[in-house]
Amino acid sequence: MTRIIIDRENDERRLQMSDPKGHGEKLSRKGEQALAALLQHPTIALAAKATGVSDKTMWRWLQREDFQKRYREAQRSLVEGAIGELQAAMTEAVRTLRNNLTCGNAFAENTAATTIIAQALKAVEIQGLEQRVERLEELLKTQEKGSGKRWA
Repeated sequence: MTRIIIDRENDERRLQMSDPKGHGEKLSRKGEQALAALLQHPTIALAAKATGVSDKTMWRWLQREDFQKRYREAQRSLVEGAIGELQAAMTEAVRTLRNNLTCGNAFAENTAATTIIAQALKAVEIQGLEQRVERLEELLKTQEKGSGKRWA
């Protein structure tokens, strides 16, 4: 498993990989550095330079299935961490919007009100879609049981 450690004080991302449990899963130290560099830098060339390897080597590593798998895991972990950060900040963001509703600045009050209404409507819409999808999935399961066919 791959985890991303975010150091907020230094605005750095470090890749931490657990000990592999099978043959062929362990990347070299340079390979692990390359994964971290790919997450930190916007281009393969910059990631290769930060790792101390050629662009060609980095590109070759990106063609390997084991490297691609670890890279996807690292990307997924990074995104999950970012989503967690956003979720943690939501309460404060809502509080700020609520405070802006009565701050005395007409523009800020209107913007806050519009944002709150838009997000509330979007949430209701998403909940409705989720319920519809759940009902459709239940209906599909019922039909599959009756016919013996599987669609997925």
